[in-house]
Amino acid sequence: MGSTTPEFTKPWIETPLIPSVPLSRAAGCNIFLKLENLQPSGSFKSRGVGNMMSQAAAKLSADEDVHFYCSSEGNAGLACATTAAGLGRRATIVVPTTARDFIIEKLRSLGARVEQVGANWNAADAHLREVLMVADQGPGVRAVYVPPFDHPDIWAGASILVDEVVGQMRLQRRGGGAGGGDCEAPVIDAIVCNVGGGGLLNGVMEGLERHKKLVARSTEAPTKVLAMETIGAESLHASVQAGHLVTLPAITSIATSLGARRVSEKTWEWAQGSDGALISATVTDTEAALACVRFLDDSRILVEAACGATMATAYNGHLRRYLGKGLSDAEWADRNVVMIVCGGSNANFSTLQMYKEKYGGAGGAV
Repeated sequence: MGSTTPEFTKPWIETPLIPSVPLSRAAGCNIFLKLENLQPSGSFKSRGVGNMMSQAAAKLSADEDVHFYCSSEGNAGLACATTAAGLGRRATIVVPTTARDFIIEKLRSLGARVEQVGANWNAADAHLREVLMVADQGPGVRAVYVPPFDHPDIWAGASILVDEVVGQMRLQRRGGGAGGGDCEAPVIDAIVCNVGGGGLLNGVMEGLERHKKLVARSTEAPTKVLAMETIGAESLHASVQAGHLVTLPAITSIATSLGARRVSEKTWEWAQGSDGALISATVTDTEAALACVRFLDDSRILVEAACGATMATAYNGHLRRYLGKGLSDAEWADRNVVMIVCGGSNANFSTLQMYKEKYGGAGGAV
């Protein structure tokens, strides 16, 4: 069976970084969008999950086969199934009962075996590891568990995003599109992303660690990371507030892609050791949902509520509140903020129409 075939290409792409006039106007600073929605699987998960699976396949001996197993609310599973198809390998995905029918159809169309078990991701994950992977054991096949967020290869894959952003911001500066005074280096004042279990956030922190001296405005003004969650899926924020790692009793948010009841240990390490550079914040489901609607109008990009948690910060004043304290309007206008459009497949046009009808009249205008 061997490892990857000669024609196999890496399971992620370098995505564009584009300035956004509508979001810059709404936020009052320079907004750049990192378009992870363009990844082959539809989300940033192609980077981390794809990197982990590629590394595992490369370690196979010539006479070994591999079967990948992943539990997911949808996006990690789609990344796993997409990568497995490219590798010519089998994939089994377990999704909870909250997973939508069109996600299951997408997974099966990629050739994955799909089972729907459990009320949440934790229950689906337990079934995958304790039942399916045990029952499927056989000679000549290596079973590889692909966690949706908690693995060093996943964080390493996600960290490449920051490498790309640094190079792309340098090009933006050469073109006169980014602020930062007379400094030749690309100034990145902040990166905004969402956090579920922590795979993306861990990667962003790891990537910034490589480039922090290059992209910080000054030693006194390091690049900050604003990590967003929705209320009802705020496992990191609850931990920060409590001062210790917290497991949520349940996920009650519509942003089910953020549905890890507990963030990874590594995420908590970053939160504790960032010296204030990592900021945890939340938005309501209403804010996240209506941000998806407004972002579609502004940018012609359809995203799910998990990504809406990030986009909402440009509309509701959170960016200035958390990243612009003490700055004059002119100083804030000069700041460069990268927002990760993480993508996600847990939404379609009907979903956004429902968001507009359900939340549009709830006093939650973004």
